[in-house]
Amino acid sequence: MSIPKVEVRNGQKVLLVDDRPFYLLSGELHNSSSSTLEYMEPIWDKMQALHLNSLLFPVTWQQVEPVEGEFHFELVDGLIEQAKAHGMKFGILWFGSWKNAACSYAPDWVKTDLERFPRAEVVKGKSFNEVPFKLFKMRYTTLSAFAEETARMDARAFAKLCAHLKEYDTDHTVILIQVENETGILGASRDHSDLADAAFREKVPQELIQGLLERKDGLVEDVKEALEKCQDGTWEEVFGSAADEMLMAYYTAKHIETVAAAGKAEYPLPMYANCWLVQGGKPGDYPSGGPVYRVMEVYQTVAKSLDWVAPDIYIPQFIDTCEKYTKQGNPLFIPEIALQFRATSRLMYAIGHHHALCFAPFGIEDIGNLADTSLGALVGMDTSDPALKNPLLFDVYARANELLQGLMPVLTSLYGTENLNALIEEKEEERTMTFGKISISAAFGFGTMSMTGAGALIAAKTAENEFYLLGYGCLPEFESLDSENPFIEFLSIEEGEFVNGEWVMHRLLNGDEEHIHFGTAPSLLRIRTHQFS
Repeated sequence: MSIPKVEVRNGQKVLLVDDRPFYLLSGELHNSSSSTLEYMEPIWDKMQALHLNSLLFPVTWQQVEPVEGEFHFELVDGLIEQAKAHGMKFGILWFGSWKNAACSYAPDWVKTDLERFPRAEVVKGKSFNEVPFKLFKMRYTTLSAFAEETARMDARAFAKLCAHLKEYDTDHTVILIQVENETGILGASRDHSDLADAAFREKVPQELIQGLLERKDGLVEDVKEALEKCQDGTWEEVFGSAADEMLMAYYTAKHIETVAAAGKAEYPLPMYANCWLVQGGKPGDYPSGGPVYRVMEVYQTVAKSLDWVAPDIYIPQFIDTCEKYTKQGNPLFIPEIALQFRATSRLMYAIGHHHALCFAPFGIEDIGNLADTSLGALVGMDTSDPALKNPLLFDVYARANELLQGLMPVLTSLYGTENLNALIEEKEEERTMTFGKISISAAFGFGTMSMTGAGALIAAKTAENEFYLLGYGCLPEFESLDSENPFIEFLSIEEGEFVNGEWVMHRLLNGDEEHIHFGTAPSLLRIRTHQFS
């Protein structure tokens, strides 16, 4: 079998694993869970019981190259063996130069050599940013994106990891890699070191100008307007008020490209970069330079080794965020999202409506507990979100994953087409889907334990009058759009699931049960309809 790869089908990027389309029913572990095999061992059983097909977790530069030039992969090999024993795949999060706009996972020999590996300066001469938090101050410090030696050493370690995966992981247990984590600088809109100041005075590279012009339809308004006025000059002359963030995005993307390209030269697994979302009034309130939607086109121009960029969603605006990160051919891939009760409906909506490649609640091993918001604000969580007051229920989420695993061949065959769509209770408008001469709508608020916003419905059209419906907390309704045959009725409604690739019917619904009601747990129906006059 060929290694995991990305293909475009029906205009949509699709991930192939073991030569078949695959979406990650996943979860991201806490940052330290994968640091030892002993700690990981009991986690696998729990994740298997959740019916996940994959996990996302860190492999760090700090542990791979603790001494310069000495590379250790025993932990990686052990994680691969554990995953194989549990029939699961995983994606590596490469915590190299950046993790949450900080450099905490760089090796000691990098952290202690500030001349060779200079830090970004929030203000001139100050390489850390202090964030007041209750009774103490949080300090952030990060490596400078303008230091070529840092990128070179980061890339060397990453390439060694990829080369080792190619040699050791012949069963393709590792299916993709996230390159760095939430890159950028906090506390300032740009780095103010001497290296950064010198770069800021230079002209904007024409490769970037041309790349942005080729993607101008997706540019945010202030960047588009700036480019219409000036296409040759310094960063400030070309981009005006957006200059600082554009500079940081360009040089951060260059660093990531150096790392990703070195890894892909050894072993071309799918690779992506994630981002801390735009929050606050200006760059620096969120990490300036990361691959947020405002600068997505910079990454597409510069970091060509990346297959997509991905949002980490810890804000209430889930629907809007999904829309922003599906422009310019970017597929929806959610490597982190808050662990709360709406995750089930959001999983269904991401796959059904956006044909997503991944959905992974963060801290998935804590499922069933309320999200820890004590430090959440420091890592970008909107702790005012009322949805955080209810936990994600283990049984509900497990059942959704189980059904989606079985349904995967059906759904992925429809990726990029109009025959797969979804509705979600959070989105109060557009609660009707159209499939040729049939529409399917949904009324929400049924059977979800009064958890407002918890319902969702996926509809997959597999033949002219045949549909699969995967629903949770809703009442669906079919209508005929054919003026010559305005009436519609059900020929059959089968409740069931796919087992080992075969449809297994549990009940044939009729009579009272013909009035379809999806309740407190997700369930799957196969429906045949008939239209007549």
